Amino acid sequence: MKREILINASALEVRVALLEDGGLAEFYLERNQRGGLAGNIYKGKVTRVLPGMQAAFVDIGLEKAGFLHVSDFHGASDGLAAAAEEIDEEVETDLVEEDLAPVADETLEEPDDSIEPETDLESLEEEPSAEGEAPQKRRRGRRRRANHQRSRLPIEQQLKRGQEIIVQVAKEPMGTKGARLTSFISLPGRHLVYMPTSGKIGISRRIESAEERARLRSAVKELAPPQGGFIVRTACEGVSKRDIQRDVAFLTKLWSTINKRADSSRPASLLYDDLEVSLRIVRDLFSSEVERLRCDDATTYGKIVQFVQTYMPRLRNRVSFYDASEPIFDHYQIEDQINRALDRKVWLKSGGYLVIDQAEALTAIDVNTGRFVGKTNQDETVLRTNLEAADEVVKQLRLRNIGGIIIVDFIDMTRDADRKKVSEALSQALKKDKARSSVLKISELGLVQMTRKRTRESLEEMLTEQCPHCEGRRVVKSVPTLAADVIRGIQRTAARRPATDMLVVKVNPAVARFLYDAGSKELERAERLIGAKIVLRSSDALATGAFEVAPAPAAA
Repeated sequence: MKREILINASALEVRVALLEDGGLAEFYLERNQRGGLAGNIYKGKVTRVLPGMQAAFVDIGLEKAGFLHVSDFHGASDGLAAAAEEIDEEVETDLVEEDLAPVADETLEEPDDSIEPETDLESLEEEPSAEGEAPQKRRRGRRRRANHQRSRLPIEQQLKRGQEIIVQVAKEPMGTKGARLTSFISLPGRHLVYMPTSGKIGISRRIESAEERARLRSAVKELAPPQGGFIVRTACEGVSKRDIQRDVAFLTKLWSTINKRADSSRPASLLYDDLEVSLRIVRDLFSSEVERLRCDDATTYGKIVQFVQTYMPRLRNRVSFYDASEPIFDHYQIEDQINRALDRKVWLKSGGYLVIDQAEALTAIDVNTGRFVGKTNQDETVLRTNLEAADEVVKQLRLRNIGGIIIVDFIDMTRDADRKKVSEALSQALKKDKARSSVLKISELGLVQMTRKRTRESLEEMLTEQCPHCEGRRVVKSVPTLAADVIRGIQRTAARRPATDMLVVKVNPAVARFLYDAGSKELERAERLIGAKIVLRSSDALATGAFEVAPAPAAA
């Protein structure tokens, strides 16, 4: 698979496109007036503690207070919280002595809103048992969570109003919700992720060689400070011990600087601002699998080159500056792909199509055969459409960055074997998606229930706003309905005004045409009821359902 990264930077915004075989696979946007918040670290102040929700609201200096759930709180300064922390670590150590499989990686048992440092980009190693990897992983997860829940203290015993704590933004503010916070701090480097509140070491499962995993584990254990743990990222594969030491030294020094800054800062202060989006993309996505990275802004390009020369010099020759007169996204046909990603309907190559509806609680995706009629029988036609749809659904989830609860309504299949094939195809396609997800078995009705981790706004939320005419309903009243509303509105207005022989009513041209044509009889009836002649005048400035009523001007 050919992978490329394109960066379009301007004074207003920075846009990043990840291409796979020439097609847009992922899209990132950060507007300069409000940079991304995920990963930022703040000195916060607790404003409310809610025992009924086992959560707290923390002021971090943003418009809305952040939300901190008890499961995301760690390292409070009081003795009770410290005791809970020690119990939790003892449980972890009993289960895994040398390696770490963080609770956050238990994807099938964790709720969608759980926090996991950088695991959108990394999946962590879990040693398989003789009975198989998945059953052992589930058992470990259940034991770990059961012990953790028994040892967890209620939030009202750990936090109180006015208390100052260090927190990190785990999820961006979305819609009416404030940022999701965690006190499990994670500081990502190029090769490692440092977790100062943990004492464990995790290895990326994408590093397949057992010898390489053992080498990296040994090197990190030797170089790690007494406090804190590390996740060894995929990018660490093959790097020297010296490079690992450089990452360890940089991240531990960064954490020390953050702590010193916290001591001298007031509550609701920013302690650490994560890298801008272009450098985050280079850090997290630019690897040997990417054939080329192109940027069209000289300043941003200079920062990228400096970053690459420092942390990944072997990839320097893959970075280039785009200086053609044609906009970079136009040259690669990206603009059209972004616009299509906002469409409700997505066509499949076979002639079938998807209909994607994003709502407040969940996203529904409907699969239809459309123009595809097949060549053999109905079962084969349905199976082929569903198999193609399974792959396209995952592509759309990645591109649109859709998270939360997702319901996919595949076309009904009568054969169990066909349902199994579609389930396997969906699971296989999800392996390409680095966002954590969990999928339930496909039902007899063809429904698949799944969740996908959501850490930032969807493409629709980033690029669009509510329509002032339909008010987010995706539909508007029909012209006949609006025409009837206008007639009733004229009658109400006339009843509140002094009697007159003529009323001049300004309406949208579409409504005026309908009233003069199909609605002429209703217009005459309204004139008899109000005892005045109604004169319609078209105005393009008025919305379809709006109107203005005024008495006719007196004759000179």
